[in-house]
Amino acid sequence: MASTTADKSKPYFPLAGVATDGWSNDDEATATCFCGAVQLAFPTSGPGLVDTFLCHCTDCRKITASMFASNFTVDDAYLKHLRGRENLSSWGQSTTIKRGTKMTNYFCKTCGTLMYRVGEHFPGKSILRIGTVDDFTLHETKLKPQTEHFVENRIGWVTSSVEGADQFIGFP
Repeated sequence: MASTTADKSKPYFPLAGVATDGWSNDDEATATCFCGAVQLAFPTSGPGLVDTFLCHCTDCRKITASMFASNFTVDDAYLKHLRGRENLSSWGQSTTIKRGTKMTNYFCKTCGTLMYRVGEHFPGKSILRIGTVDDFTLHETKLKPQTEHFVENRIGWVTSSVEGADQFIGFP
């Protein structure tokens, strides 16, 4: 599918949610919830940007209300809460996590947007959702998934993998 931006070297900030103050530069960008109450800044390259991936696990399906989740992992030392940290609520569990360790989800209390997840198995890292990133050009460039996890759970009508992404049964 073609991009909605003609020039992928330029930022693209479509009307998506009510916040209008998202930004990006060569090293950093913002992710904002739908109502704009919560905004994060994150690195767009290493060492702070750790991984970009699609996850087809059953938990990601449920927590996103979709058939997979598009994610990126950030080292917590590089993640900044620009506003709304006090507006996040959290909920976690370990019952359905394959490794049996707790995964905690952080949501905007106002609009319900899932901003990120943290897991006991991934200390010092946060897993953010690509869809919260304000610069849509980054969705197709620096944040394009490099791996796909739990491909054994990929829904049948998603018939192809992300071009160039490594495929993994379970979590690598």
